[in-house]
Amino acid sequence: MRGLCPRCGEGRLFEGFLKVHPACDACGHELASVETGDGAATFIMQIAGFVVGFSALAVEIAWRPPIWLHLILWLPLVAALALGLMRPGKGLMIALQMLRTRDLK
Repeated sequence: MRGLCPRCGEGRLFEGFLKVHPACDACGHELASVETGDGAATFIMQIAGFVVGFSALAVEIAWRPPIWLHLILWLPLVAALALGLMRPGKGLMIALQMLRTRDLK
């Protein structure tokens, strides 16, 4: 979840924001074969949607603000949550996939 190699915990896992390094800099473990697909994005959309959706509903019930205030408040929050959780989520999915295939040993 910290963006480090799941095998050794020292090398970087990501090249850019979400692109996975071909191999670990520290231990040389091949990371290019790991493919998470859309698993991380699916979980993150559900988490961000739940948090923002129920928060917006609670604010609407309690104070009934105008729609423009909802848009100003909740759209940046859902974007920040989605982007902030994407790297740790993808790193976790990669580590779980490697653990499942016994690639960490």
